[in-house]
Amino acid sequence: MTVSSTTLPDQKRVGMVSLGCPKALVDSERILTRLRADGYAMSPDYAGADVVLVNTCGFLDSAKEESLSAIGEAIAENGRVIVTGCMGEEADAIRAAHPQVLAVTGAHQYEQVVEAVHEHAPPSQGPFVDLIPQPDIKLTPRHYSYLKISEGCNHSCAFCIIPQLRGKLASRRIDAVLREAEKLVAAGTKELLVISQDTSAYGVDTRHEERDWKGSPVRAHMTDLARELGQLRTADDRAPWVRLHYVYPYPHVDKVIPLMAEGLLTPYLDIPFQHASPRVLKLMRRPANEAKVLDRLKAWREICPDIAVRSSFVVGFPGETEDDFEYLVDWLEEAQLDRVGAFRFEPVEGAAANDLPDPVPEEVKEERYARLMEVTERISAARLAAKVGRTIPVIIDEVGEADEDGDIGATGRSQADAPEIDGAVYLRNVPGTLAAGDVVDAAIEDADAHDLFGVIA
Repeated sequence: MTVSSTTLPDQKRVGMVSLGCPKALVDSERILTRLRADGYAMSPDYAGADVVLVNTCGFLDSAKEESLSAIGEAIAENGRVIVTGCMGEEADAIRAAHPQVLAVTGAHQYEQVVEAVHEHAPPSQGPFVDLIPQPDIKLTPRHYSYLKISEGCNHSCAFCIIPQLRGKLASRRIDAVLREAEKLVAAGTKELLVISQDTSAYGVDTRHEERDWKGSPVRAHMTDLARELGQLRTADDRAPWVRLHYVYPYPHVDKVIPLMAEGLLTPYLDIPFQHASPRVLKLMRRPANEAKVLDRLKAWREICPDIAVRSSFVVGFPGETEDDFEYLVDWLEEAQLDRVGAFRFEPVEGAAANDLPDPVPEEVKEERYARLMEVTERISAARLAAKVGRTIPVIIDEVGEADEDGDIGATGRSQADAPEIDGAVYLRNVPGTLAAGDVVDAAIEDADAHDLFGVIA
């Protein structure tokens, strides 16, 4: 007799709406994996769910509004809703807007979420469910995975309430992180995206404790982690792409650049600079070392010419003058960052920045945002144009259907492109055997301000 955990007639079903950043997505994956181990099945829609989980974002007021809207939609479509995530810290506000919610829990409170599901949709699994091994649930495509190395943050940036939502830095054990990474790669992951609130600070809270890994001591430290991840190999004996996100530019970051030059790490750094003006950085309660960063960017590019640096910046922060903004624009012209995202300053309840004097008028924010995006788009276009004529590795995300002429197109990403936030590489006339997760060499034929276009070499 064959028993399938997905066809047992009495299984309760759970739906999930996951909002916010990749760190919240990892939380959603862990919650669903735990629930499936408890005998629940997953529902792809509201109608088939016995209960719906909404994993919320509470970083900005606009994100809170989106979360409340998603909760309202889930209640309207299903009626049985449990709320978790960053906005879960504001249970009173959630219940005031939606008194029908069954339960509210905070960020990465896995046990409380599972207990709430058990209470409101008690599991009724069949007798064989626990005997059937199941892989962890992934909410991303099979070929890339987020690897969360810590929770929380020790910074006290004036515009941010993450420490209030997720607490102080709490690093995972280095052997547990490496074991998870090894498991993901063995299951088909071709690209690991290392995430946290502050990747550079990994292990600070544990004094960089050592753990045994394959017979040798390894520290809980970003450089040790990067070196060990660079030793992993996929089923076809290739090094997976390893991409570092949320990297504060501490001095030891310099030590991972040679690993990129050696091919052990993807030549990509996501660094949240936020601004360049020393005065604004001081108001933001962030380190003001913009001049030294320019020197380090130059040094990094000398060691690893293909390194791509992405960052995000806030315009219209309280007290930002026209001179401050011009300073930022001039800094960006010199820095020549590959990928840039920009945000208009937005107050969030509980953030220290709300009490700062000299708020920037909304129309000035909009004007500065438009100017910044114009500058960064021009820089991006020039840097991408320099890749025309080169052959570069591309990881395939999606393969299309054949057109009327039988040609098949594919969408992928270069090593300079993280999923969801950066550009893409569009390939024409690919073979029908190409599949998502394949890594190919692509000859680049054209470029625009954000994307590349080419053909398999």
